[in-house]
Amino acid sequence: MSQRVKIGKLAVLLTTLEEEELAPFEKQLEDVDFCLGRAGSMNMQKVISAVETAAKRQQIISEIVYRETHSLYHAILEALEGVTRGQIAIGDMMRTVGLKFAVVRGKPYDRDGEGEWIAVAFYGTIGAPVKGLEHETMGLGINHI
Repeated sequence: MSQRVKIGKLAVLLTTLEEEELAPFEKQLEDVDFCLGRAGSMNMQKVISAVETAAKRQQIISEIVYRETHSLYHAILEALEGVTRGQIAIGDMMRTVGLKFAVVRGKPYDRDGEGEWIAVAFYGTIGAPVKGLEHETMGLGINHI
């Protein structure tokens, strides 16, 4: 089964490239719904809430359809595992994050029966809550809706 749109790749590109660098991907971006945002905190719940709020406000997911929120939540958690190297905790471990995020919704498979999927990507920094002691980090999560 070949993929029509690589939603994970697009999510990663949206978080890592500057706006002017996205020109070669404009056609692919027309085939998906997406939103961008930023989150910085020592509180993991604030990071999760920032992504959920952006996705709802930009109508990437419906606020009244539970399965869409549920799918987004699992994609966020999977992406945070990458950011935190498998230990989904920040403040409790005296770490802070400064992240750019992208949420991409699309149909990555040729068969319509496979439905829509959602990808969440994070790119930014993680480290001790001391300016200049953080390092780059990235995470990607993909889930079916």
